Amino acid sequence: MNVLIRRTPAHLSPIVRNHASNSSVRHFTINPKENQTLQLPDGRTLGFAEYGTSTGYPLFFFHGFPSSRLEARVCDSLAHKRNIRIISPDRPGFGLSTFQPNRRITDWPKDVKALADHLDIDRCAILGGSGGGPYALACAHAFPHDMMSAVGVMAGAPPWEGGSHHMSIPARLTRALATTGPSGVTWTLDQSLSLSKWFLSTKRGTATIDNLLDKEKAALGVQSLCDQREEFLWMLMEGFAQGSKATTQESNLLSDNGWGFRFEDIDYRIQVWHGEKDWNAPIVLIRHMVERLPNAELVAYDDTNHFAIAKRLEEIMVAMLPPELRSSSSKSE
Repeated sequence: MNVLIRRTPAHLSPIVRNHASNSSVRHFTINPKENQTLQLPDGRTLGFAEYGTSTGYPLFFFHGFPSSRLEARVCDSLAHKRNIRIISPDRPGFGLSTFQPNRRITDWPKDVKALADHLDIDRCAILGGSGGGPYALACAHAFPHDMMSAVGVMAGAPPWEGGSHHMSIPARLTRALATTGPSGVTWTLDQSLSLSKWFLSTKRGTATIDNLLDKEKAALGVQSLCDQREEFLWMLMEGFAQGSKATTQESNLLSDNGWGFRFEDIDYRIQVWHGEKDWNAPIVLIRHMVERLPNAELVAYDDTNHFAIAKRLEEIMVAMLPPELRSSSSKSE
């Protein structure tokens, strides 16, 4: 195990349709590549999006929890800059993908392999962000080495088996409720989601979003505020397009005392990026995981939390490329 410490300087939701109907400003542009689907061998639908350069090096991005394929939207400009083709699939029950009863984390590699075959991809990089981290490890465990050029985990979900007492009280409470009464948790989440949708469709909700987006306007480009709001709400709500059932299911999967494989059995090289101040996923548990992985490197950022690691996205994406492509990856389509 190598450990590096890096120190840094001191389909539209009803809400979006409602906003659009009250505005004369056109909708933001939706690329058809963001709403693609594949029928899997067992009849389920797998939704996925593509970003970046269509002829670039393929990188499978596994979204966080709860989220959807649209999370990879933030990588689009960087992927163009670095000549990367990002393929971002929805996990079962999120976004466009069919809910899969009794699924396991170890079921995911079969879906990814089917998608890779569909897209004629025989070698790729794999990056799991937050709740997508365990799924990246599942692929590293299941796939032949020559199919992967790199596997990375960015602010990954922690292994609870390393000590649940390290997790926050809200996380432990959610785990207990989702385990003992999953239907009740799903109902509660659905009611909360409905309330959130109602609030976000009100003038006060609109103002709240607009204030948030206005603070980030330098990073959001020249889109109108209305278009920015519609895009933000689509990305925010797409993970709940089918309700909260998948959220409850995945809460149980991620907080289980095992993900269906032993870390010691993953002999492929794993790169891990994590923030020392990540309270969502305490780094003590990430260190526990890295220590058990036979061939892993941890890059720990001393002043970074769970979400601020996004500032390191370009560094991480470049590290996912084969060495021979890293210096020449600034070409765009």
